[in-house]
Amino acid sequence: MLIVAEIGTSHEGSEEKAKKLIDTAFSSGADAVKFQWVYADEILHPKTGFVDLPGGKISLYERFKSLECSDDFFLKMKEYAHSKNLKFICSPFGLKSLEKLVKIEPDYIKIASPELNHFPLLKHHSEFRENQKRAGKEMSPVIISSGVSKLSDIEKALEILGRQNVFLLHCVTSYPALETEYNLNVISNLKNIFGIPVGVSDHSMDAVLVPSLSVASGAQIIEKHITLSRESSGLDDKVALDGEMFSLMVHCVRQSDACMKRYGLEKGKSQIISQLSSSYGKEKVLEVLGSGVKFLSDGEKDNYGRTNRSLHFMKDIPSGSKIGFDDVKVLRTEKILSPGISPEFYETVIGKILVKDAKDGEGVTFSHFFKE
Repeated sequence: MLIVAEIGTSHEGSEEKAKKLIDTAFSSGADAVKFQWVYADEILHPKTGFVDLPGGKISLYERFKSLECSDDFFLKMKEYAHSKNLKFICSPFGLKSLEKLVKIEPDYIKIASPELNHFPLLKHHSEFRENQKRAGKEMSPVIISSGVSKLSDIEKALEILGRQNVFLLHCVTSYPALETEYNLNVISNLKNIFGIPVGVSDHSMDAVLVPSLSVASGAQIIEKHITLSRESSGLDDKVALDGEMFSLMVHCVRQSDACMKRYGLEKGKSQIISQLSSSYGKEKVLEVLGSGVKFLSDGEKDNYGRTNRSLHFMKDIPSGSKIGFDDVKVLRTEKILSPGISPEFYETVIGKILVKDAKDGEGVTFSHFFKE
């Protein structure tokens, strides 16, 4: 069982705060800490919209820009985590952050849910792992999250990355996510379909229900956001657990894991369901377990194609122009802009001639290149 404390960008660029978060994760009993290597240009278009923060509305792009850190920052955090005997995990969001991340050799690289269809990122990481294999080294471990995705999206990602030393996390990409949308019976089905270890990335507010039922459903990794306080200004702090609550989660996960090992899959799961039913009610527990069929949750349906990656124009380009590499990027669309076509067509559109004007930030469509 691997318990991951997702620090993300909660440190807000402060080494002191980042170390306090690592200390909190260690004291809470986590096995690993996870960071996010952010470059705003790899994630969002400057026109992507605004986010509400305690100080008022701020450009989401500028907010991510403010979270950019030096290469040295992540190396220091890795070394500090290792000094606490914690694994260091980090998410890249594009080719630049991936290139820098592999150089500091994290214990795991995590592909976040919105990047599950960032095909250039997946291909570059796959090439890196293949080069490791050719050099006689072990392929570095990869964790991929599957929020706001369909089975076909997971399948395409695994076709690129392979399955060796790859771990899959079931996730509901909502902040916060409702416990009753987690459909945790899907864990064993995903494991059977793809033949790799499966865990859960939990964005629900409760510290016990989803993590414990995840273990009962066969999860081998539990990831949850950690914060110094839910009153802090970090992007994910409102849905994160403070140290005390994270400790409670760790305790319940360890107890559930011990129960599964002692009683076996069927009896162990039954014991955990029974205990949780006495606190949460059997009806809610069964609803959290769900049908086991992989589908978009109600909270994800409107975001599918927007939270994920698609192709966007980076400037106004007149009809008749040839598209260059700097003209199009693989970005999250989010709320305001129009989604573009899948990143799998990135190399296809490079060098193509526009048949109509393209606007800065607009999603790339096939109609930009073919007359209707």
